[in-house]
Amino acid sequence: MALRGPLFRFLRPQLGQTCQQSRAQSVAVLGAPFSRGQKRRGVEHGPKAIRDAGLIDRLSGLDYSVHDFGDLNFHHLEKDEPYMDVKFPRSVGGANKMLSGAVSRAIGAGHTLVMLGGDHSLAIGSVSGHAQQCPDLCLIWVDAHADINTPMSSPSGNLHGQPVAFMLKELTDKMPDIPGFSWTKPFLSSSDLVYIGLRDVDPGEYHLLKNLGIQYFTMRDIDRLGIQRVMEVTLDHLLSRKQRPIHLSFDIDAFDPSLAPATGTPVNGGLTYREGIYITEEIHNTGLLSAMDLVEVNPTLGATREAVEATASLAVDVIASSLGQTREGAPVSILEIPSVKDDTEQLRL
Repeated sequence: MALRGPLFRFLRPQLGQTCQQSRAQSVAVLGAPFSRGQKRRGVEHGPKAIRDAGLIDRLSGLDYSVHDFGDLNFHHLEKDEPYMDVKFPRSVGGANKMLSGAVSRAIGAGHTLVMLGGDHSLAIGSVSGHAQQCPDLCLIWVDAHADINTPMSSPSGNLHGQPVAFMLKELTDKMPDIPGFSWTKPFLSSSDLVYIGLRDVDPGEYHLLKNLGIQYFTMRDIDRLGIQRVMEVTLDHLLSRKQRPIHLSFDIDAFDPSLAPATGTPVNGGLTYREGIYITEEIHNTGLLSAMDLVEVNPTLGATREAVEATASLAVDVIASSLGQTREGAPVSILEIPSVKDDTEQLRL
């Protein structure tokens, strides 16, 4: 691969012992079939849809040792009353606690982790489990939504719109003690986070983005700057002072609904295919991707079978390009192309 531009200095990372193991060779896939962070059922079938679209074969074709750990088995409480306006707090908290432990163990074993959701509330467990092993991580959040509402600012009470608020140290005094979440404490600074693809931000979220000085790029910014410049600024912001592990949390609704129709909260004017894949290619090129989430694929919401398959296939493309698939072709090593002379001699034998 030709090295070019300001991203060259981010290659060949030097990380702490737990996070520096060669992640290019071993990938763990973990399904999290969970839907109670939002109101639409069906997103719990996302992990199966993504696997059925050929994820494991695609990753194996990239010369990875792929470990599919299957799906977590979440316990759903029969009675889980709202707390304030927060819906299913104990179920969401318990699922994320289980996921956090599983993610921590996989990364501690030296794998690059791919978490298949499920709704985006699962990022609480995924990112916190990653942070247990790599406390200096940074987070790239690719999404139409900021998901940084607090329980007091959330218009809906759905926890898939609040996961980032549980992570940020600066929001400690804004977060009440929600039942089910006593196991987790804030672990991320606002300067460790960048958003890409925003186009549906609630008033409370906008206030927090501005007041905390969080780096974010709306779709208007992408139109104005171009995706190449957006990624240059993103990686410079997160990595210029220190090379550190990247957690990519990718909501499929970051794409335009024409590309990803089978999702619960589509918003027009999203990423093109080329923009979304460029984001993941550039993250891969840093050599620092340590874990990623692919969430909010809901196969029950596609109007046709083709719509569901298109959304799941797009999810596979996002994951594969995050892990090294290129639009130049798969990076399979060939030592030598046989010559015509060699073929002729073989025929004579």
